Amino acid sequence: MTPPRERRRRGTDGTPSAPRLDLPRRGSVRRAQMITTYGVGSLIAVDNESFIVSGIDGAHRSWQVDEAPIIHEHRLARVLGVRHFRLPPASGDGSRDGVRVRRFPLWHSCPQCKSLQHVRGFNPPPGKNVCTTCDEEPLVPSRFVVACEDGHLDDFPYWKWLHRGNREGSSTGLCGGRMSLRFSGRSASLRSIVVSCTCGVPDVSMEGAFRSSALGELKVRCEGRRPWLEGAPAEFCSKSPRTLQRGSSAVWQPVLKSALSIPPWSDGLAAKLAEHWEDLRGYSSRMEIEIHLKGAFRGDDSVSVDAVMDLLAAEQEEDPASENIATDSHQTLRRQEYQQLSAGNALREKGHEEQFVCEPPVSDASVLAPFGVERTMLVKRLREVRALKAFTRIANPETSSEGHEAALSLNPTDWLPAMEVHGEGVFVRLAEDRLDDWAALDAVARRVQRMRDNHDRLLRERATDPSEVPDSPATPRLVLLHTLAHVLINEWSLEAGYPAGALRERLYADPRMAGFLVYTATSDSAGSLGGVVAQGEPARLAESLRSALRRAHWCSADPLCIESRSSGAGGANLAACHACAMLPETSCEYNNILLDRALLIGTPDDPELGFFSSTQV
Repeated sequence: MTPPRERRRRGTDGTPSAPRLDLPRRGSVRRAQMITTYGVGSLIAVDNESFIVSGIDGAHRSWQVDEAPIIHEHRLARVLGVRHFRLPPASGDGSRDGVRVRRFPLWHSCPQCKSLQHVRGFNPPPGKNVCTTCDEEPLVPSRFVVACEDGHLDDFPYWKWLHRGNREGSSTGLCGGRMSLRFSGRSASLRSIVVSCTCGVPDVSMEGAFRSSALGELKVRCEGRRPWLEGAPAEFCSKSPRTLQRGSSAVWQPVLKSALSIPPWSDGLAAKLAEHWEDLRGYSSRMEIEIHLKGAFRGDDSVSVDAVMDLLAAEQEEDPASENIATDSHQTLRRQEYQQLSAGNALREKGHEEQFVCEPPVSDASVLAPFGVERTMLVKRLREVRALKAFTRIANPETSSEGHEAALSLNPTDWLPAMEVHGEGVFVRLAEDRLDDWAALDAVARRVQRMRDNHDRLLRERATDPSEVPDSPATPRLVLLHTLAHVLINEWSLEAGYPAGALRERLYADPRMAGFLVYTATSDSAGSLGGVVAQGEPARLAESLRSALRRAHWCSADPLCIESRSSGAGGANLAACHACAMLPETSCEYNNILLDRALLIGTPDDPELGFFSSTQV
């Protein structure tokens, strides 16, 4: 976050240079966490203090390009309606301004005198968060906050909660008394947290504060506050506020969108043309483009007119408004990636700046035929960009419409925070004709329909507006590919030495796609050393599949696991648990739901149910 005020950085001439702004430093997090865990609008605890990460308004001025470089990913940028992305600034010893944070929640309590009030009431010295009446005892931020499904966030209304039977005073606590917060110590429940006031009202515990109707019964409505956005006016909000613990995952959930860099956008040329792309797109003739390039890239032979013309043609073909492109733009990105992963992109045909290298194995792939694998590709080099589009509170991102996503800025911006991952992986494509024959079995259809019904019910229960909830994506093809990717990742974590959390799945499953990509998800922890690519050689992959399917035949939770009628969140899984098929949630695209290993190997009552039942393992 912001660096310490005494820190200085040497300039180009070796002399110390000051940070842009003289702001105190309040801790540090990894860059990746600024996208996935502590992004804009999230709460972060630093020692005895709590802060909310500020919006990106004005960040383009405070984030220095050398510390927060610009990231280009043309396909993802077009889908999200921005020009480029920015990597959050580093927080090392040489960093300067960092990411802005604001104190939140603002209500604090003193552990010594038990006083409960707004932080300003304690009159702390500048830069400190202490109680001045108790020999500067550190204050404790409120454990409770109030949020709604539209993303608004506010302090818990302690005064209204305590004075529920005496509402003559104002909402700011002008009742003539002084509130306090104490712990009775009788139990670890909310009943032991007691709020009192010297005005004489009866003491009230925090028991019942988490009921969905608790605040509504007190006629507490959402004030529409957005404390992460400086100067943001309160919005009208009709949603009912909910009490949450400050550290709850429901307080902040990221809405992430990602894309792989694939040809023709993966050779670095698109990044060079980024500043000129709007002009180039407006030209109608080859001559106009050539004149522009000569002026903009004088002496640079790497930018050719033909290459630019090819990029313009590719963009026109990928235009979401085209009749040949599906309305779901994110699914369109997946189909484009699937085509490139299937076709390949050999290194010998590209330059050293190529970010996508995908080649078929040189050894005989016929050993994979018994497993129904039609094609395997070794992705020796890949780049993924993950962008933070927005965030949600309370509601799960997959059940929320865009209208319930909280924005990262007060005013529209032409960029979004993002991170890029360079790694490697293995692409596996199954034979679609064999998949279709298997999916047509009545037993398979009934089993997947049960999962689909449970998932549809889960989506409706979590949704803000049940009428806007999309249908469950559960199909026999998706569940099979998803479960197979999971058991293969678990197998490779044992064979290749990669922790399961360092591998990630990317599923390609619809009526025109039947494959998945397993790749390194964190280049800083596991690197890109060829260990995953080596697992994609046909002989080794066949052995991995054989071993993974053998393990799938038995779970330490059997027979309960294999005979389960529903499991997982909302019953969206069947035969899948943490002992057999689940992964760390950072590795899974569906948060460990829509899994069923019975579709791989069958059940004791119906061994032929599994797709691999006829395969000798």
